[in-house]
Amino acid sequence: MQGWALAAQGQGTAGRAQMQQAVTTPGLSTGQPPRRLGLLVPLADAAGYAGQVTEGLGLLAEALPGMKARGMGDLLAEGYRLQGALLLSQAPPDAAQAEASFQQALTIARYQQARSWELRAAMSLARLWQQQDKSSEAYDLLAPIYGWFTEGFDTADLQEAQVFLDALRGSSSP
Repeated sequence: MQGWALAAQGQGTAGRAQMQQAVTTPGLSTGQPPRRLGLLVPLADAAGYAGQVTEGLGLLAEALPGMKARGMGDLLAEGYRLQGALLLSQAPPDAAQAEASFQQALTIARYQQARSWELRAAMSLARLWQQQDKSSEAYDLLAPIYGWFTEGFDTADLQEAQVFLDALRGSSSP
């Protein structure tokens, strides 16, 4: 996780190297597939921070089916959300596949009643819809999810959601 934090702070090379070392540690690379699979989602995220979209998508292509098959749901919704974000980051962006990934992330998060993952997936889908001139649909998706929260409004995700909802409200005004 330290490697992921480094990557998120702009030190992509150092962070990814540290994470890659953890993934290839003996026992993780061969003897403990579930733990290794759980590390691939943050590693894919770090690859995205470093602009290595193809690498990130490849890691997710390995991780997501394996996690699904083993019933490892804790990062599954976030993995699909990240896949959508990476699909939008590639050249050319694949908006249709990204939307499908965001919808899959929403479905999983809702099934798990994982409100934070649902908020993140909804934010990603709402941003895409806003870019496609579907601001009203974006607002209708995000507002009720944001409304479920009764605490934690000092977290980055909820603060970002509030700012985005305000912007969506403003863009739909005459």
